[in-house]
Amino acid sequence: MSRSPADPERAELGPPFEITFDGRPVRALPGQSIAAALWAAGILAWRTTRKGGAPRGAFCGIGSCYDCLATVNGRPNRRACLLRARPGDAVTTQEGTGHAELAV
Repeated sequence: MSRSPADPERAELGPPFEITFDGRPVRALPGQSIAAALWAAGILAWRTTRKGGAPRGAFCGIGSCYDCLATVNGRPNRRACLLRARPGDAVTTQEGTGHAELAV
């Protein structure tokens, strides 16, 4: 049986790279999700709830629950468990909806 070039046994990993979380450097690996990189760095929460400000991070790990929402490169509401980390990504804690509240 022939193996495809995408076969994990034949895949060559590139070198680790850096992303940031709230300005702090975080090591990431090629193909790793942002959530996995944050977890590996001991960061378990990167969002707060709209009501009450309770911390949230990865829960389901498959993109169904939306607990892992983060602001990535200035864009709020990105599912960190589904988004692959890229060199230089800037991840910041998302407060509530991630959108600035409008003054009334």
